[in-house]
Amino acid sequence: MKLVVGLGNPGSQYAGTRHNIGFDVLSRVAVRWNAASPRTKFQGEASEVAIGTEKVLLLWPLTFMNVSGSSVLAARDFYKLPHADLLVICDDLNLPPGKIRLRAKGSSGGQKGLEDIIRRLGSDDIPRLRIGIGAVPAGRAATGYVLGKFTTEEQELIAPAVIKAAEAVEAWVKQGLAACMNQYNAD
Repeated sequence: MKLVVGLGNPGSQYAGTRHNIGFDVLSRVAVRWNAASPRTKFQGEASEVAIGTEKVLLLWPLTFMNVSGSSVLAARDFYKLPHADLLVICDDLNLPPGKIRLRAKGSSGGQKGLEDIIRRLGSDDIPRLRIGIGAVPAGRAATGYVLGKFTTEEQELIAPAVIKAAEAVEAWVKQGLAACMNQYNAD
């Protein structure tokens, strides 16, 4: 069993925002692998899917971004999963729009949802897939930026990145983190 968590904020007002790109990638994975309809579970929406021969739980925490850790902790503990079988998908202000990066561990990089997960799980040894949303423009507040929608120009970079990130999730499940990092961190 593997657990893949897409970070975002619940509610239609947040759909399509920079901060919800984790939800978007997870939804793409769900469609690609014909996931069952999500059920309310672990303070979120959860759906099981088979990717290859591996059973995978897709989890969209509904706790709001900054307190995502409680949802992830509940799912991890229920399935008694090691951190190596967990993948968190989130936005990253430090990467150019559309760039993806996988890491096995490390700091939150200022991403509040990931920060809460690290705190609640008691370790930074948590694999993560970050999708670049670009730096906050001068004169704008970070909160307004991450909760804003992508511009038309950014969307041209983000749409293919969501597809690529969903493919990376599949590679992580089937081949493991090292192979996935070699393939998707190359560009």
